[in-house]
Amino acid sequence: MWERVFRLPTLSEEFFRKYFTDLDGRFHGRLSAVIPASTASSSESKFTGVSARYECRIKVEYQKDLMGLLEEGMLLAVKNFKRVEDGVRFTLMEVSRVWPEHFGLRGLSDHGYYPMQFEIIEQSEVDWSTDDKATMMIQISAIPINYDLILREGCDPTFEKGFSYPVVASEAYILNMEMINRMYNQRIAEKLGVDTRKTVGDAHEDPRLGVVKMFQSIESKIPIYVDFESLVRYHFGIFAFTGGGKSNLLSNILRRLIYHSSETKVVVFDISCEYPFLLMDLFADPQIDSKIVFEHRINSVEQMYNSIVKPREYENDPRVLEGLQNIMNLNRVSYYAKPRFKVPTYGQFLDELEELRKESIRRPHYINAIDEIREAVLDYMDEKGYVENQEVDEEFVRFIDHKASLIVSQFKVHESSGLYAWATTRSTILKILRRREGVTGAAVSGGLTAEDLRRLIEDDIRLLCLSIADPITMKDLVIRLTGELLNGRKRRFQVKPYILFVFDEAQEFIPDVSGSSGIDKQCSRQVETLLRQGRKYGLGGCVATQRIAYLNTNALQQLHTYFVGTLPRPYDRSVVSETFMIDKDILEKTLEFAPGEWLLSSYIATGVENVPIFIKADNAEEEVEKYLKKVSS
Repeated sequence: MWERVFRLPTLSEEFFRKYFTDLDGRFHGRLSAVIPASTASSSESKFTGVSARYECRIKVEYQKDLMGLLEEGMLLAVKNFKRVEDGVRFTLMEVSRVWPEHFGLRGLSDHGYYPMQFEIIEQSEVDWSTDDKATMMIQISAIPINYDLILREGCDPTFEKGFSYPVVASEAYILNMEMINRMYNQRIAEKLGVDTRKTVGDAHEDPRLGVVKMFQSIESKIPIYVDFESLVRYHFGIFAFTGGGKSNLLSNILRRLIYHSSETKVVVFDISCEYPFLLMDLFADPQIDSKIVFEHRINSVEQMYNSIVKPREYENDPRVLEGLQNIMNLNRVSYYAKPRFKVPTYGQFLDELEELRKESIRRPHYINAIDEIREAVLDYMDEKGYVENQEVDEEFVRFIDHKASLIVSQFKVHESSGLYAWATTRSTILKILRRREGVTGAAVSGGLTAEDLRRLIEDDIRLLCLSIADPITMKDLVIRLTGELLNGRKRRFQVKPYILFVFDEAQEFIPDVSGSSGIDKQCSRQVETLLRQGRKYGLGGCVATQRIAYLNTNALQQLHTYFVGTLPRPYDRSVVSETFMIDKDILEKTLEFAPGEWLLSSYIATGVENVPIFIKADNAEEEVEKYLKKVSS
């Protein structure tokens, strides 16, 4: 009866070799159990994400070399219950854990006679160097990736989204390198126009981000590509602890974006001042229009050298001075001219009213007056099409000065109160506006004003790096630039060129709003708005941080692609798991990562949707080293 129900077409061994590998005859495994996720997980499950409803267990015959060849991240295929005409349908699953078992050691009890325990352990050691299948076995835990593989003789393999229950006791197959390459890269490689068989690490020649951490014992590697358009428009995040290589990976991605995506511009909010070094070769390239903006005027290459952060091995390298001098010779270095006169924004008006409301909680008629003024401000903004981060103008000041005076009089607000003083002194802002009218940024200091920076971004510049260490100044720039560019594109219904805003040390820009106030809260809300609305207008965001637990989760949920490195704190991993729906068992693998190794998953920018991929990124410092060698030769 079982054979009648589950009889499948016979496919040749040669056909199977096209898609699967048995690691030179070493791998022979079968699916032993399919465990519901609610059973496989502990009580932690309510705090972590689960992308699959089941965990699968595969038992593999032991061979002494096999443990060195099996790796987390490999994809397995097991026949499932769904039938397909003239073919075979497999459930795909990703290896999350591999461990060997010894029959003698498994039966060893802690309550046994101690000398006997040591005797058994000692005698078992030599067994691992044999191929004794009767005594030892390899266990694999795998997570379904919610894709089915359909194979037919004479046809290309196809992948179908969705989970199908695998047939327990069926043989498990390992997808070979060619299949992994096809699955992860085919669609994107065709769009980028690259041949994945000729992959190289040079950023000019190949848009790959790195290689897949799989089949490490084989000399040839599987490259990994992403769809740059989707990566930018649908936002991405980079999360790893200090030393995990966040800045290296980010500069690697930005370099390839500039070289291989001609319709993309990049704006880096570099509060740690790392990117003038990490992107040095781009800033020194005459073919790439770029600019580095510092906090203060840079008069010499020595000043510039002392203003940037360099990797330890380059701190005393004289070639760095030569490389930076080339950038200065191209007139690529400027600085930010802070506004001499600070004009409030509509958002600041509303924040001030909110503070006054809190102070007047025991005076209902004061609260009514404040609400009336707030409504007047919002009605004015709606009528004019203004948003909170825009600076007020003279027309608004005259309007609100008159309106607020009438309202406090109507609600009989006492003349000695703070609300009355606020409402009747708005006209003082007119003096600031008039003093500023005749003063341009160039007249102030020769640097670039926020308006100059906005024009630079909207013109032909490809790469703008704002290396400013002062967090208040940087947050103010984030609010103004992202807000004005988003509003401008809304008015013009503009999508291209794409602009990627990079928020390195993102905890400075998008902190959790519940624990923030003032400019911190305003900045977080503005970046959240950018991430929510920007994709419709070609504005993307990159969020890079080491402490994801401190971030605005509403902003994080807008990210469609994420790179996860080592996060030693369990709470950070639980936030990643819950926010991005990555299985905890897969995420735990990141604890073993060396710098430069990442878990990549994407809903839109990789070849397969929401499938975790273990990768090793190309080293961005190699590109800088090539540039420095060229400079010094």
